[in-house]
Amino acid sequence: MRKLKLQVQMSVDGFISGLNNEMDWMTFNWSDDIKKYVDEFTKPVDTILLGKNLAIGFIPHWAAIANDKTNPEQEAGVIYSQTPKIVFSKTLTKSEWENTEVENGDFIEKINALKNQSGKDLIVYGGGQFVSSLIKEKLIDELHLFINPAILGKGMPIFQDVDAIQKLNLVSSKHFDCGIIVLVYKPL
Repeated sequence: MRKLKLQVQMSVDGFISGLNNEMDWMTFNWSDDIKKYVDEFTKPVDTILLGKNLAIGFIPHWAAIANDKTNPEQEAGVIYSQTPKIVFSKTLTKSEWENTEVENGDFIEKINALKNQSGKDLIVYGGGQFVSSLIKEKLIDELHLFINPAILGKGMPIFQDVDAIQKLNLVSSKHFDCGIIVLVYKPL
């Protein structure tokens, strides 16, 4: 069975963006050790899942980087652009992006079907409402929480839809030279 992994950037106090979607608090200048970590942890992934709101910025961002031979992240841009993506949306009816399909149906049913298909793992990147719904429905098999050294006080929480206690097992924790700490949890 394929695993669904979550990779999300968050503040120490659990927010994924400021109240007005600000992300200027994130550590963007990643050190080589965290880049290597991300490369290794995403190797066994062959499908990216996104909510519509994140997809609108994520997909064009990485496509532009993939086409910029002067960008030091070009290789990552090519990988993100070429990896098949599924965008979950209630309003989009067709994809405007390459290697991307839009799913309008029941996300629980679709994700469970994907997890039961043969293939490599699935990854979802943090987008508040969609990811919170996945956590609420207990669809995520590994939570990779990238804790940035910042406190926002207010913002968009990643666990906003969770309405019951979910116990987790800490699998690993790692501090990186750029100041980010990655905590990896699996649901009990």
